[in-house]
Amino acid sequence: MEIKDLIAPEGVITAPSASGKVQLLRVLSQTAGKALGIDSLVVLRALQAREELGSTGVGQSVAIPHCALPGLGRFFGLFARLPRPIEFQAIDGQPVDLVFLLLIPERAGKDHLTALALISRRLRDRETAARLRAAADELELYQILTGSTGTAALNAGASQ
Repeated sequence: MEIKDLIAPEGVITAPSASGKVQLLRVLSQTAGKALGIDSLVVLRALQAREELGSTGVGQSVAIPHCALPGLGRFFGLFARLPRPIEFQAIDGQPVDLVFLLLIPERAGKDHLTALALISRRLRDRETAARLRAAADELELYQILTGSTGTAALNAGASQ
């Protein structure tokens, strides 16, 4: 499994308008719901239920909100780089500015742990995080996330 298996180029968002965790989860739920053709409230409720178990703010200004959804046929990811860090009740108490939303098929088994570990390692790598924060646009963000370049990144997204 690779990050490009979890997210398409159009799944990268810069500057979503959100002043806090609840608002960000709402924006991400709406974006995911629209992309998947499902009710965004279903996504939002599942994410909120997961957050009630403990924050998905994993430290180093990174959050990986995630949840399993019934009927979802594949992993679905969105990445958001926030213009200003927001409070997310992260484990290290730091505000968050790099967010990877992962929606997980209900029958993913242990694959969801592999996906979460992959995302966490990538985003918590200090060099990668610095490059993501300095990236000029969505394509560059996608290339950094996936380790791909140029038209290979676009072709990978087109095949999803």
